[in-house]
Amino acid sequence: MSHDVVVIGGTGVDTTVYVPGLPLPYADTYAVPPVVDRIGNTGSGVALGCHALGLRVRLVDLVGDDPQGRFIRTYFADRGIEAGWAPAPQGTRRSVLLVGPDGRRTSLFDPRAEPGERLPRELYLDAARRARHVHVSITDFSRHAYPDLADRDAAGISTDLHDWDGENDHHRDFARSSGLVFLSETALGARRDAVMRGILEAGRAETVVCTAGAAGCHVLDSSGLRHFPAAPLPGPVADSNGAGDAFVSGFLYGRLRGRPVEECVRFGAVAGAHACTVQGTHEDPITEKTLLDRV
Repeated sequence: MSHDVVVIGGTGVDTTVYVPGLPLPYADTYAVPPVVDRIGNTGSGVALGCHALGLRVRLVDLVGDDPQGRFIRTYFADRGIEAGWAPAPQGTRRSVLLVGPDGRRTSLFDPRAEPGERLPRELYLDAARRARHVHVSITDFSRHAYPDLADRDAAGISTDLHDWDGENDHHRDFARSSGLVFLSETALGARRDAVMRGILEAGRAETVVCTAGAAGCHVLDSSGLRHFPAAPLPGPVADSNGAGDAFVSGFLYGRLRGRPVEECVRFGAVAGAHACTVQGTHEDPITEKTLLDRV
């Protein structure tokens, strides 16, 4: 059976610390609520979000032979998500997330990247060739999978550049090699539209989606540049971690159901709004039934 979505790279463990405010003023000690280790990072979020929406998912990644790596492997196995793992000798990627009372976060990311690192092709090659869609996380080794995806229709390849500033070379291969490109406007400012057009003109991209938090998102495709509002929150804000990955999962759900881009954006917005009301990065992704009920 072929997969709906193959996710390449991007798992890790998040250590979440709920702090009294951001930015956090200097103090020698803060007493905080319980510090929690949870599944994290962008590939995990897209894989878990798509799985919760009823899509057939395979995730492949490098993880360490350490407690965090064992936690990740067990987490996906317990949820029945197909995965392929190869060892990362330097250890599993980790993040420390400082989350304020309003749900905003600061992420301290330890990528554990090693120069020349590669994902074994046997983990993803056959699945990626037969899958309906491939999502490539911006872990450095994932870029080397793109030549194996060159024969695919570009629309069936996506990536999320997150808070790219439009200049950092690390993101450029991903931006130019994917047909569907997500990013946030966090670091773009007045250059947002120009950066989106640059992505569309410089590579394989057919659709660029730039999220803007509570202000909604902007979509650039053959129909031009359009703005879409955010979805209302279904409850009080708990934690904004994972909202972007939830948006991607909802958008891909719509895309794989053959829905027009306007509906894909709506699915993504509702999934992202749900994520903001749940503590943790990817603890409780929205289900297909809840998504359809709210849309």
